[in-house]
Amino acid sequence: MKVLLTGGAGYVGSVVARGLLAGGHQVRVLDSLLHGGRALLGLYQEEGFEFRRGDVRSAPAVSRALEGREAVVHLAAIVGDPACARQPELARAVNVDASLALFDAANAAGAQRFIFGSTCSNYGRMADPTRYLTEESELRPVSLYAETKVAVERVLLQQPRDARLTTTVLRFATAFGLSPRMRFDLTVNEFTMELLTKRAVTVYGEQFWRPYVHTRDIARAVRMVLESPPGKIAGRAFNVGDTSQNFQKGQLIELIRRQMPHEVRVERVDKSEDPRDYRVSFDKITTELGFRISCTVEDGVREIKEAIEQGVLADFTDGGYRN
Repeated sequence: MKVLLTGGAGYVGSVVARGLLAGGHQVRVLDSLLHGGRALLGLYQEEGFEFRRGDVRSAPAVSRALEGREAVVHLAAIVGDPACARQPELARAVNVDASLALFDAANAAGAQRFIFGSTCSNYGRMADPTRYLTEESELRPVSLYAETKVAVERVLLQQPRDARLTTTVLRFATAFGLSPRMRFDLTVNEFTMELLTKRAVTVYGEQFWRPYVHTRDIARAVRMVLESPPGKIAGRAFNVGDTSQNFQKGQLIELIRRQMPHEVRVERVDKSEDPRDYRVSFDKITTELGFRISCTVEDGVREIKEAIEQGVLADFTDGGYRN
C-alpha cells in the first residue's frame, strides 16, 4: 500500500518504516525532526521511500503528505510523561488536536486505513492487581500523555465499523530494543545501559508492573494490521505485546543482572505510590490476528549489551538519547 507514516524519524517510527518497506509497501514519512533525522539516513536507498519534513499541526503540510496515500500510520506525538508534563500545551496541540485533524484530513483525502499508535499507559493503575487488563478494561489515564491518547481513542473508536476509512487503535506496551533513533530513557534500555556502564542502578518502586515489547515487534504488529482484512480490524483496539512480558521493576532488574559480565549494585528506593501499575493481556491480538512476538526482554537486553560492548552505542550523556 501507499502509506503515510507520521513520526517516522522517531524511536519506534524509524523501525516501523523499515518494517513496512521490507513488506513491499511504499512509505512516505512526515516528521518535524524534533529529535533529528539521522534515523532516516539508511532509508534513502530504499525503493518506495519518501520523506517530507513538516509538522502534523500544519494543515498544508498534512494535505501535501496525504496526496495519493491509501493508508495512514499515525505515530507522531510528544511522547512520554516527562516530555508532555514539560510542555503541556504543545502536547495537547500535537497529540490531540493535530491527531484528530489528521484523521479528518485522511478521510477527506480518500485514505482507506488509519492506524493510531496509542499506549498501554492508558490503563493507568490496576483496580484489581490479581487480574490482567484487556482492551475492554476501563481506561484510567494518570498522566497527560495517556490523557491525550485516550482523548483521541474515544473519537476514533466511535467511528462506524463500516465507514470507508477503516480505523484501528494499537495500544503498545512499553517499548525496548535497538532503534536507529536510540533512546535510553525507557526502562529496559536504561537499566541495561546503567548496569553495564556504571555497574549500578537506582530502582524506584520495584513492585510495580509494566508490559514490554520490542520495537521490531511493534513494527510487525503495525504491518499485520495494515495487511489484515478490514472486517477483522475496523473500529477496534488491540494491545500490542505478549502476556509473558509483564514484569515488575524488581523482576526486570534481576533478569538484566543475569546477563551482566560483572557484579552490579542495585539501590532500591521504596515507593508506595506510583500512578502507573498495570499488567496487560495480549490474548486478543494473538487469537484474532495471529500475532506473536519475536523478541523477549532477554533478547533485547542481549542486543543492547552487545551494541554497547562493541562500541556501536557510546556517549550516553548525549541528549539525543532522551525525549
